[in-house]
Amino acid sequence: MRQEMDQSGIWSSEPVVLLPNMMCDARIFAPQLQFLSQRSPVLVAPLFGGDRIEDIAVHLLTMLPTRFALVGLSAGGSVALEILRRAPERVSRICLISTNPLSETPDQAAEREPMIISARTGRLEDALLRNLPPEALAPGPRRLEVLSLIRDMGLDLGSELFVDLSRALQRRRDQQATARRCRVPALVLCGEYDPLIPAKRQEFLAGLMSQASFQIIPGAGHLPTVEQPEAVNRALQSWLKTPLNLANWAKTEA
Repeated sequence: MRQEMDQSGIWSSEPVVLLPNMMCDARIFAPQLQFLSQRSPVLVAPLFGGDRIEDIAVHLLTMLPTRFALVGLSAGGSVALEILRRAPERVSRICLISTNPLSETPDQAAEREPMIISARTGRLEDALLRNLPPEALAPGPRRLEVLSLIRDMGLDLGSELFVDLSRALQRRRDQQATARRCRVPALVLCGEYDPLIPAKRQEFLAGLMSQASFQIIPGAGHLPTVEQPEAVNRALQSWLKTPLNLANWAKTEA
């Protein structure tokens, strides 16, 4: 068994896999790609593979490295938890950003139906705006810039993916048990102004994991990776320097 990092605090060189938010591509992680790729192999895995979180996770696992550090943003965090559930021996550490570990309530699932209809009837831009409204981001001059980026990525990815991911999120499972079984270094990052997933919900997620730390990113809403990239990069750097608990790692691999 290989030790990913020695006890001196050297940044791990293990591959880092980034899972983006719904209707986002590598652009949502551009600052992190530039920063992390200085020290580690980094790849962004798009959320393709079907209209269930389980199917997306299975699809991605066929293409990902044997072992990797995993970062999931919002919908990407839901997929990251499913990957952890299915293949815990392959995940050396996990970071969940703006992530809800719970399944959707019937009311939440129903709220997606008008957006699905919009996407199917040629009004994808309307669906994107309703899915991530301006108030989901922190107030300030960067809000319009980030909203424009979200629009561009979503229109590039297309309405079929919007429908698939909407269905996947409607059907996602409760992952509290997965979080409780996590035995690797974990980090939960929450934007200060995130109205979509309250800080208490994300702090609750961190509390389920035995080796997790929780951090609120000041000046960020639901998408801290582009709203406050420097703060996110610092948090990721610290997380990647966290030594692996080899005893717990052995339990995971068993």
